[in-house]
Amino acid sequence: MALSRLWTVSRNVFNEIFRERILYVTAVFALGLALAVVILGQVSAGTQDKISLDVGMAGISLFGLMIAAFVGGSLLNKELEKRTILVMLAKPISRAEFIIGKHLGLSAVLFVLVALMTLILFGIMSINQFAYPVGALSLTSLYIALQLSLLTAAALLFGSFTSSLIATLLTIALYFMGHFSQNLVILSQKMESEAVRQLMRFLYLIFPDLSRLDFKNTAVYGMIPPLGDLVASAFYGVIYTVALLAIATWIFSRRNL
Repeated sequence: MALSRLWTVSRNVFNEIFRERILYVTAVFALGLALAVVILGQVSAGTQDKISLDVGMAGISLFGLMIAAFVGGSLLNKELEKRTILVMLAKPISRAEFIIGKHLGLSAVLFVLVALMTLILFGIMSINQFAYPVGALSLTSLYIALQLSLLTAAALLFGSFTSSLIATLLTIALYFMGHFSQNLVILSQKMESEAVRQLMRFLYLIFPDLSRLDFKNTAVYGMIPPLGDLVASAFYGVIYTVALLAIATWIFSRRNL
């Protein structure tokens, strides 16, 4: 069955990534965050807890981005270079199932890593006796994981037609463009040229609006968007991810192996 084949591919990806000692990322994160808290304690007064939370949540997002970009960008090309993809596709596994299985496996890894890094952040905050909004930060971490799942789909898309290095660089660029894309609408309103305004609106539609999945700035103060906005943002992220996977499958299905 299709679900069984998806489970097999995603489980193999999950196990393979963890065999590559990806959990060392959480150790680096913990060490970096602990040092940041100590340093911030020397330069900030009264706002150390909020700054530490800002740094911690930003660190979770950036560490996750590196894994999504570097691992996701090389998932397909690594299979092609080792020729193991020929063995996989010789079995009753379609290229769509192969792409989706890869995505689910890496997304699962990212969800686990985001959860571990969030727990580490909570632990360090508790050790330093800082107050922090558990609910708002946990929800923010969940949406960070959803954002990283979208970026994983983008990395697979780029990897379906280009090299691992270029796919990685394009994914990182998409991350920053995605956080800037909402500003394109604001800039377009200030432009005199109608052609430029249309171009900026088109770019806004093309690039994912990752700010819709980013609540770090308000979560540190315990504030979260209304339920309707949360549902709409989650739906946006899922739909965009599905669209990227569909395009990746279409391109990969036409690639000669």
